[in-house]
Amino acid sequence: MAFRLPASQLCKVATSLTATTIRPLLFLRQPRQQSRWLATPTYPVTQNSIGSQGPTAMVFLNMGGPSTVDEVGDFLSRLFADGDLIPLGRLQSYLGPLISKRRTPKIQKQYAAIGGGSPIRKWSEYQCAEMCKLLDEISPETAPHKPYVAFRYANPLTEEMYRKLLADGFGNGKGGRAVAFTQYPQYSCSTTGSSLNELWKWRQRLEGKAGPLDDGSDGTIKWSVIDRWPVHPGLVEAFASNIEKKLLEYPEEQRDKVVLLFSAHSLPMTVVNRGDPYPAEVAATVHAVMHRLNHANPYRLCWQSQVGPQPWLGPQTQMTVEEYVAKGQKDLLLIPIAFTSDHIETLFELDEEVIGESGHKDTIKRVESLNGNPIFIEALASLAKTHLDSGIACSKQMGLRCPGCKSERCAESKKFFAGQQELLAA
Repeated sequence: MAFRLPASQLCKVATSLTATTIRPLLFLRQPRQQSRWLATPTYPVTQNSIGSQGPTAMVFLNMGGPSTVDEVGDFLSRLFADGDLIPLGRLQSYLGPLISKRRTPKIQKQYAAIGGGSPIRKWSEYQCAEMCKLLDEISPETAPHKPYVAFRYANPLTEEMYRKLLADGFGNGKGGRAVAFTQYPQYSCSTTGSSLNELWKWRQRLEGKAGPLDDGSDGTIKWSVIDRWPVHPGLVEAFASNIEKKLLEYPEEQRDKVVLLFSAHSLPMTVVNRGDPYPAEVAATVHAVMHRLNHANPYRLCWQSQVGPQPWLGPQTQMTVEEYVAKGQKDLLLIPIAFTSDHIETLFELDEEVIGESGHKDTIKRVESLNGNPIFIEALASLAKTHLDSGIACSKQMGLRCPGCKSERCAESKKFFAGQQELLAA
């Protein structure tokens, strides 16, 4: 079985957008964006002139993945050490290394099977750089926009990203603006929450002792957060267009009978019962996509990547496929609805295990991941511009802790990012 983990993510401004307001941006530069996708991307983004509010660092947050087989061991060690993602209580420091060491050989084989490593870094860097190019055009006042990627468990790690920010002239008494842009569209404390906790930790370590300057500021980086965007019109359009494209591979007379199976990372029920918003936000994405598709097909939401004996949010994706096949329903289309690019959960778990072991690879298919989809890149730029224009540090929803939350680190992290509002207003 593939590596199973509880990964698991509405920005006030983003959700206020309508299809009417976003479509002009989504389609205005479509042909030129397509030519960029076919060309070799260049990094980093540069610009000759600086806007009145620039430069702006755009930081993509994600779990990450090992780019090579040799990086798997370190990746798993960091992952099992994270109590936000895999809560092992007081035994975390003891059990984490044991579990990661035991699982490393198996997971190395899985990464070898998908080409020798995860493509998530390649796609994240591409998506962020292309978004910044568009932002330079549509938001010149905050230009130039500099692309950065911060992974939680793989290179480039959050610490590496933060030190690069400082080396590039942000902070260190110079101030500057940075946006932490989660690449988990649906918020979960175990994914976006964990990444923001890590970002807050390194901010405190590297800039927390900055003293006041002559102008009264402390010269540190001003942070804001795009913390969730599950029903953003551009995200919905990107998913819907990919689904429509894949449905064309089925015979016309069967097309509207294909069952759409939206698959997202599951969560332990202990996390769900604590009040994590992730299940509701994933369901919101599914509903928005189906509304865009005019509910033309039957559908279900299922959950993947469960691990261990404790109860998890279900039904499981693999079990769902097996049960439908047993009932005679073999036209199934899997949609990875909580991912913004390919990685092991799509390329191995869905493609090799769920579909590969089904015995019906000709009728059970998977929708292409968002990856370099021009509609998706446009959506990222639209969402980022709206956020920059809003002057909002983070959504009100982000400031609300789960009713069962006991993490003081979570409380301090949320307090810090919400507190950035005063700096942005100044």
